[in-house]
Amino acid sequence: MAKPHVTMEVGNDGVAVVTLINPPVNALAIPIISGLKEKFDEATRRNDVKALVLTGKGGRFSGGFDINVFQKVHATGDISLVPDVSVELVVNTIEDCKKPVVAAVEGLALGGGLELAMGCHARIAAPKTQLGLPELSLGVIPGFGGTQRLPRLLGLSKAIEIMLLSKSIMSEEGKKLGLIDAIVPSQELLKVSRQWALDIAERRKPWLRSLHRTDKIGSLSESRDVLKAARQQAKKIAPNMPQHQACLDVIEEGIIHGGYNGVLKEAKVFKELVLTETAKGLVHIFFAQRMTSKIPNVTDVGLKPRHIKKIAIIGGGLMGSGIATAFIVSNIHVVLKEINSEYLQKGTKTIEANVQA
Repeated sequence: MAKPHVTMEVGNDGVAVVTLINPPVNALAIPIISGLKEKFDEATRRNDVKALVLTGKGGRFSGGFDINVFQKVHATGDISLVPDVSVELVVNTIEDCKKPVVAAVEGLALGGGLELAMGCHARIAAPKTQLGLPELSLGVIPGFGGTQRLPRLLGLSKAIEIMLLSKSIMSEEGKKLGLIDAIVPSQELLKVSRQWALDIAERRKPWLRSLHRTDKIGSLSESRDVLKAARQQAKKIAPNMPQHQACLDVIEEGIIHGGYNGVLKEAKVFKELVLTETAKGLVHIFFAQRMTSKIPNVTDVGLKPRHIKKIAIIGGGLMGSGIATAFIVSNIHVVLKEINSEYLQKGTKTIEANVQA
């Protein structure tokens, strides 16, 4: 398998197409991040490049930062393994690039993938593209500028909802909300994105930097009301999770002191959260769930489950009787075992009532 890398092709139209290659979801591994910096620096220097398009290979933009890096940090305690991406790459290299950059988004743009796209000057998406910032489900916050750019593109309330609930939306909703500039068929995605980038370069379309926008945030008092309500919600849905309140703190920093200050605080808080026990536990769960689909000598040898004809249940209480009911209505014989005949009779009557209902 080819190592994660980034390619760049410059067409006759003067548009450099920069492509992320790290199947299956083009995760932002360390070589991808360094490759992006290298290709953008080259494109900026070249006189034959008028504009850039950023995309991912294989019908997927990017599933986000490579979470394997978190595992290495947790094993070693070395936070320096997490690269400084937010300012150096997304702000200085992409958003402040001297040539316009358009993200051609397809399949999915999650976490750091969406954050890269939001750092571009426009976003063109294929239909049914999944967009979201699910970092809080891993015990951290968006770390590539997402806490600042998503509110500026979507509006504060919707952006907070997406981040706090680790909720994703489709590109169609993203278009209505202002996150996506246009939706085009997959086969036309690169063509339209190239033309859009040239239109920005030639001043036919606006050159917008998301971090500088304030039109969707509202007044300071309105923003504080939204944040206050969000803090109350976070206490209910995640009372023992530090990342939720930390995310709101970082968003508030950007609203009060400006997007760039917000990005600086985000980078600091992100690294602090990576080292918390919460992040260690949630990252462990993330990998453990995926390991259940890759069991040696089971999932890799083509085994198929046998047909179940009879099952035994120990205990006919509320849960046991419910499980027995589910099997019975699926035409599977059930043997129920209890500690005495009284409990056995009670469990049997409950199951009979369930089945009759």
